[in-house]
Amino acid sequence: MRVKATIEYLGTNFAGWQVQPNDPTVQAALEGALGTVLGRPCQVSGAGRTDAGVHAVGQVAAFDLAGDTDLYRLRASLNALTPEDIAVITLDEADEDFDPRRDAVSRTYRYCIVNGRPPSPFLRDRSWYISGRLSENSLNNLARQVMGEHDFSGFRASDCEAKTTVRTVTKSVWSREEGILHYEIVGNAFLKNMVRVLVGTMVEIEQGKMREHEFATLLAGGERVNAGRTAPARGLTLMEIEYP
Repeated sequence: MRVKATIEYLGTNFAGWQVQPNDPTVQAALEGALGTVLGRPCQVSGAGRTDAGVHAVGQVAAFDLAGDTDLYRLRASLNALTPEDIAVITLDEADEDFDPRRDAVSRTYRYCIVNGRPPSPFLRDRSWYISGRLSENSLNNLARQVMGEHDFSGFRASDCEAKTTVRTVTKSVWSREEGILHYEIVGNAFLKNMVRVLVGTMVEIEQGKMREHEFATLLAGGERVNAGRTAPARGLTLMEIEYP
């Protein structure tokens, strides 16, 4: 039986999703818990490799089990065996060829900035604090340019191994509520660090450290060296992954 899992996690104490040789990861925690329950190794594949410190409320993963497995009891067991900053929300039977990464049609990320107010102790591990007030309207003027199909090679990590850097973005918008800025972006797929570099670049333009016309040049396939900083991982959350 192929199983589709929806998972939430606070990424603060993890070195990302993907298994690392010497560091705790979300994938390793899930595989360890499954191995304990099943009495055998069980490989888990995820829809996206979130970076160290990045969070998720809608990560999707898949693994194979015996057809008579009680998924309700398994979910309870996994939540008892994994760290408290991981929660398995749903387990559902999927098509036998379901691939959480390749079958996804869109992904939604949200970035949080605490701005124009004192730092929030409740968002300390889930936001980037910037003291000088940022303009929501100016940020949205930049965000609108991200919409559509672009070559995002200027907005990726230096070790990104993606075969193509062209991506399509269907939503890109900033919103503000009581001193909290949120950037929400929806796309068919994302390059490594892409959202964080987009956020860092937009912030630096708003702060006067870069010129606005440089943003359009970057969206036309510019080089990473000309973009802004990579925003801190703690402010980024994978919100949702959609499937046909």
